Amino acid sequence: MTDNQKENLRQAALAYHEFPKPGKLEIRATKPLANGRDLARAYSPGVADACLEIKDDPANAARYTARSNLVAVVTNGSAVLGLGNIGPLASKPVMEGKAVLFKKFANIDCFDLEVDESDPEKFADIVCALEPTFGAINLEDIKAPDCFIVEKLCRERMNIPVFHDDQHGTAIVVGAAATNALFVAGKRFEDIKIVSTGGGAAGIACLNLLLKLGVKRQNIWLCDIHGLVYKGRTEDMNPQKEAFAQDTDLRELGDVIHDADLFLGLSGPNVLKPEHVAKMTPRPIIFALANPNPEIMPDEARAVAPDAIIATGRSDFPNQVNNVLCFPFIFRGALDVGATEINDAMQVACVEGIAELARTTTSAEAAAAYKGEQMSFGADYLIPKPFDPRLSGIVSTAVARAAMESGVARHPIADLDAYRASLDASVYKSALLMRPVFDAARTAARRIVFAEGEDERVLRTAQAILEETTETPILIGRPSVIEQRCERLGLTIRPGRDVSIVNPEDDPRYRDYWGSYHEIMKRRGVTPDLAKAIMRTNTTAIGAVMVHREEADSLICGTFGEYRWHLNYITQVLGGADLRPHGALSLMILEDGPLFIADTHVHSRPTPEQLAEAAIGAARHVRRFGIVPNVALCSQSQFGNQSEGSGRRLREALEILDAAPRDFAYEGEMNIDAALDPDLRARLLPDNRMTGAANVLIFAHADAASGVRNILKMKAGGLEVGPILMGMGNRAHIVTPGVTARGLLNMAAIAGTPVRHYG
Repeated sequence: MTDNQKENLRQAALAYHEFPKPGKLEIRATKPLANGRDLARAYSPGVADACLEIKDDPANAARYTARSNLVAVVTNGSAVLGLGNIGPLASKPVMEGKAVLFKKFANIDCFDLEVDESDPEKFADIVCALEPTFGAINLEDIKAPDCFIVEKLCRERMNIPVFHDDQHGTAIVVGAAATNALFVAGKRFEDIKIVSTGGGAAGIACLNLLLKLGVKRQNIWLCDIHGLVYKGRTEDMNPQKEAFAQDTDLRELGDVIHDADLFLGLSGPNVLKPEHVAKMTPRPIIFALANPNPEIMPDEARAVAPDAIIATGRSDFPNQVNNVLCFPFIFRGALDVGATEINDAMQVACVEGIAELARTTTSAEAAAAYKGEQMSFGADYLIPKPFDPRLSGIVSTAVARAAMESGVARHPIADLDAYRASLDASVYKSALLMRPVFDAARTAARRIVFAEGEDERVLRTAQAILEETTETPILIGRPSVIEQRCERLGLTIRPGRDVSIVNPEDDPRYRDYWGSYHEIMKRRGVTPDLAKAIMRTNTTAIGAVMVHREEADSLICGTFGEYRWHLNYITQVLGGADLRPHGALSLMILEDGPLFIADTHVHSRPTPEQLAEAAIGAARHVRRFGIVPNVALCSQSQFGNQSEGSGRRLREALEILDAAPRDFAYEGEMNIDAALDPDLRARLLPDNRMTGAANVLIFAHADAASGVRNILKMKAGGLEVGPILMGMGNRAHIVTPGVTARGLLNMAAIAGTPVRHYG
């Protein structure tokens, strides 16, 4: 990297910390504070009631305060990673960053506390005095051996989890990586010889955890800056190092590296030489974790041992040992069961959860975050990526279970499966809302055909369908291309074995398909030759014909191309007197709940009849999500104050709705703010027929509906489920090109719901 590039990166990092406001954290209220009533509840006099409840029973602090989800990251800045003893104030950006990671990955609130105290016993006194405020303590960047003293004192005196992440977080991720490295190499913990460099907090913690995983103490050889730790050595020793002292005449790393299976480096750059690697066993495992420069660069190690399995602490090489894989999730599990400590059983459970996840298929979300990287389990993929959203559900649940089984959980969880589902729901914004749909889809094994079967998102969706539902995916695409892409993406599915394939270039059903299409379209200008051409090139038409022939139950298309182009072929093949598109309904999942929007795609300027149909169809589909529909017809006009334009069409739609009994609440025409603010609506029309905020917005122009949908998605962080094609009996749905693999899975669940579930 050139000096100019380094300076650009430096300036970018500084700008990230400074703008648009200094720092990386802020505090937000979780309750409204908009009037005198709110103030009286939040503070005096109402706050006294919460105080007295906690005085009577301290456990009530978990009910009435944020304590049970609040962690302190505490440091004195004496051993900041890569920077050394820079002091508490200079360490604050690191601690803020740690707090941000807690929130991002496990939704744990966090305060960073930088303490100006270098005496370990006084430091421990300060931390222990904080127990009433926090549910757990994360000690961070405290030099050895002081960190051992501080943690020991705090754990003895405090009745909440205390966890020094530099020690145990590193150890857990190393343990997970070692578990899988040994699996790949065909070796066992109890048989291997380990040579380690670095007698600091992280190094000692790693060795202690490896002992718990089965490594024999006599097979561990610890070196530091002074050479081998041996019995009788007095220089720079402490009880933690002494526990690994070997009774030997050997003194140097080069003397003890012979026949080592695993090198564990937590020391400094260039400590391990190529000649050292040459002395190790075949298929050596090298964890060179010094940052930013490892004990040996991977290319140097592989020049000597091409089959070496290597991990580093850097993000630009495979197998980055990163504590963020551990600490948010071990704290999440510990907090949720009210654990009094984080014990050995919980740490081992965390190791096993992380290792297990790496051996499963990579999630689509992790693949998107690390686009272009190979993420298939093996020598270059030993541990999952931090942005794998499954970490929370798998690891936190394993930790919670271990806490309960080991007797340190004050609030055991009765249903761990439901707990894991709740964790998944906190990561996948759509999970909670989609649960009724997935439950309904599991009642019937429907066949879902994907028109763009070679698309990576579709392939990942097919994998997820087989893992999470009872549906059968059918892919339209070339088998050789699908197989190659599945292998490259690390997916276990294979064409012909796990998923059915329709090959547009060569399929035995080709004659039947073009014949069916011609029969449907022969009076609409389609000749046999044109039908043959379409059935060779148009995968949406092929999928629609499959549904028409009852070889599939529903079609999903639209990962590329224009919506109405796909709609044209779906309507041609599947439309009829009973089936015709009424509109497209998009579910937007927002911070304060769901909001449904229609018609976003089908009718550019819907008629009053089409608007009424859209409202009726939307109400029906909203119920599929377990939500009571509250439908607002939205316009620039407000309750008749404009005589022309969209207001007129919506008033006519309202008359159509009024002409027959309806089983849902609706009102219009009105502005969006009146739809979403019941107090404003009551001032404008006191006797309006809706109660509360609308959750379905029907627009008189597709431009308006689509515009609102896209603004909510791009500026309000809304997650879209849909669009759901209404009026086609659940036989086809058209997504948009921006859809994710998770979005496709949600649509597959919607398509997989039997018709009886939505009318």
